[in-house]
Amino acid sequence: MRGTQQAEALSRVLADLSEFRSAQDIHGELRRRGEGIGLTTVYRHLQVLSRDGTVDTLRDETGETLYRRCRTSTHHHHVTCRSCGYSVEVEGPAIETWAEHVAAEARFTDLNHTVEIFGLCPNCTPAQLTSPTTRAQTSPA
Repeated sequence: MRGTQQAEALSRVLADLSEFRSAQDIHGELRRRGEGIGLTTVYRHLQVLSRDGTVDTLRDETGETLYRRCRTSTHHHHVTCRSCGYSVEVEGPAIETWAEHVAAEARFTDLNHTVEIFGLCPNCTPAQLTSPTTRAQTSPA
C-alpha cells in the first residue's frame, strides 16, 4: 500500500491532524481535499499503519477506534480528554511491570497490551476543581 497515491494522501492528512480522529472523519477530510479514496480503503490503510506502529489507535468511551500519527517510535500510552479530545503520550513503567506480572501469573508470553486513560485536561476541568483555595475549603480537616 505504501507509495500509492492513496497512501500518500492519507499520510498528508494524518500529518495535519493533532488529535485522534475516526476513520470516517479522516475519510471526510480526504474527500474535502478532493481525494477520491473510499472509506474501505481508508480503514485498510489505517489498519496496516496501526500494525506497523506508524499510527496510534485508541478506543473512545463509545468503543469507536480513533487514529493519529505516532509522535514517538517507542511503546507508549495516552491520556485523552473526554471533553475536547486533547491527548498526551505518556510512558508507563508501572503499567509495563503490572502487565508483565499479570501475564506471568497466567503463564502467557509474547505480550501485547493497550491502556487507554481518559479524563479532563486542564482546559476542560472546571475552575473550582483546580483552584487551590477551593481544594483547601473542601478538604476534610
